[in-house]
Amino acid sequence: MKSVPVSVYSKILKYFLQAVKNTATSARMFLIVVAISGSVQSLFAFDHKHTSWSAELKKYVKEGSVDYASWKNNRAALDSYLQTLSSVSETEYSSFSQAEKLSFLINAYNAFTIRLILDHYPLKSIKELGGLLTGPWKMEFFSLLGSKKNLDWIEHQKLRKEFQEPRIHFAINCASKGCPPLFEEAFQPSKLESQLSNTAKRFLSNPNYNRYNATKNVLYLSKIFQWFQEDFTRKSGNLVNFFNSNSGLAPVPANSEVEYLDYDWNLNQKK
Repeated sequence: MKSVPVSVYSKILKYFLQAVKNTATSARMFLIVVAISGSVQSLFAFDHKHTSWSAELKKYVKEGSVDYASWKNNRAALDSYLQTLSSVSETEYSSFSQAEKLSFLINAYNAFTIRLILDHYPLKSIKELGGLLTGPWKMEFFSLLGSKKNLDWIEHQKLRKEFQEPRIHFAINCASKGCPPLFEEAFQPSKLESQLSNTAKRFLSNPNYNRYNATKNVLYLSKIFQWFQEDFTRKSGNLVNFFNSNSGLAPVPANSEVEYLDYDWNLNQKK
């Protein structure tokens, strides 16, 4: 739910102080108002643990596969969580820490992607949605920070542009088998670094997505690395360095050639 502006508490406080002015109970009333204000603020504070989203993920996601059929018939909790995200104003968002903002945006991207699939399920691929030239990622089907938005806005205008954290590409999920698996819990500020590290290792070390052929000295990478190469090489210098620094595997030779694997756009649904 949306946080109550501080100005509201100020008005309440002013009203009570005027009402009890010149009485022996003014000090006591002041303390009561302060206590009430703090309780209300706590009640309406945004849940940065994203508890309800974690609960949904644990119910319907297993090893990256999503049980869309069951989820579609039990949408109440998801819809409630999405409403909570949509109720956050630009002003409230600006008060978040960097870790809180990043967690908020990653979770929003994934949760609204799930909503998009459920709205049109059954389907074989997310690419069936949207216009011929725009695809599903430019569909303005949700509200965030006060106005209609699309998934591209979250990914490119916020996540990539403002944070320059390449591991977000392993955290956001495009509802496809070729995409890094959907994480089974919400991203949270208190453990965001470990979560990003774990998602990177899980994706990079899985031969279905990335693998090294020692005979050919070729590092086969997901097309994600081709599409967003500048994100991955901005600090590491090249893709091999990035892979070696984040895969958790034995380093591949620095002179490895890089080739890209085909991308599987089939829906990441439970079989």
